[in-house]
Amino acid sequence: MNKIIIGNLEACDLPDLGIKDLQVRIDTGAKTSALHVDNLKRIKVGGRPYVAFDLHPDVYDLEQIVHCKAPVRDSRRIKSSNGEVEQRCVIATTLKLGEHEWPIELTLSNRQDMTYLMLLGREAMGDRVLVDPSQSFLING
Repeated sequence: MNKIIIGNLEACDLPDLGIKDLQVRIDTGAKTSALHVDNLKRIKVGGRPYVAFDLHPDVYDLEQIVHCKAPVRDSRRIKSSNGEVEQRCVIATTLKLGEHEWPIELTLSNRQDMTYLMLLGREAMGDRVLVDPSQSFLING
């Protein structure tokens, strides 16, 4: 399998959630991927656990809001980069980088103090990518 070479920052789509051109920080130090969301609510859809949340895909245009809903896959204890342990909902979604797409798991958290709304961790990268930390935006959409 040919591996995709990605930089330390890329633009991705999360088509299942209706999100396009989201800047993602590539983080080989993180096991799981994380997405910053607002107004996270646990809901039931047809008796199954779901989460509803809002996302601001463009950090320069906070008026733009995408309302999302996804089934809850899991709930996990995650240790953040500052050492705090937090219980987070996990969803499964599709990641699209250029013409490549594959299923990933995302933990949902409040990352408002972070520069980027999404971190792509090792589990989501799997054996599909090689990271060139000296470059950014190597994938063309």
